[in-house]
Amino acid sequence: MSITISPSLLSADFLELKADIERFNSIDDLWIHLDVMDSHYVPNLTFGEPVLNKIKSITKHKLDAHFMVTDPDFFVENFKNVGLHNFTFHWEAVTHHDSLITKIKSVYPSAGISLNPGTPVSAVPKYLLGKVDVVLLMSVNPGFGGQKFIPEVIDKVIELDKIRHENSFKFQIQVDGGVTDQNAGYLIQAGANNLVAGSYIFSAPDKNYIERINKIR
Repeated sequence: MSITISPSLLSADFLELKADIERFNSIDDLWIHLDVMDSHYVPNLTFGEPVLNKIKSITKHKLDAHFMVTDPDFFVENFKNVGLHNFTFHWEAVTHHDSLITKIKSVYPSAGISLNPGTPVSAVPKYLLGKVDVVLLMSVNPGFGGQKFIPEVIDKVIELDKIRHENSFKFQIQVDGGVTDQNAGYLIQAGANNLVAGSYIFSAPDKNYIERINKIR
């Protein structure tokens, strides 16, 4: 099973963002993870469209946008020219999930849903799991980087992986929050195949991000 690593730019040095992003261009099976926050759904404010446009121009990797926003429907149209590969919205922020997934897939190659730590996998109907490309399981409470990993998410990965196999679904299981070389093995063994890591990667001595990514993988 191929493991995609998604460095979260939320933990990057914003004063050296271009250089940090370009350090990843020599690595394969990588997504660039972008936490788009509106300071409403979560108490933080991050990237907007102008920044994402610049990021696309300096990376060879797919852009993976995680919208921690109250109204993700608004952002589908507004970000269509940024060059995003994946658009993930929070399950908890939406009422009409089916129609939003359909709208996302009409604009972007990949559509994802994200579940907060307290939201069970059973909250998502199986027929919708068959329509998405990514299921993002949060292993911290969303909003800020550098939080401690919630180990109970491993059970959710196992449950979701079982559903995926039983129904021959194709979605990636992505995990975001407190991922390090200490828990990545357990997550991969449980069925995760896309790991988001921010603080662990960007805190590497001498900016040796490749070594940290290899350790996670």
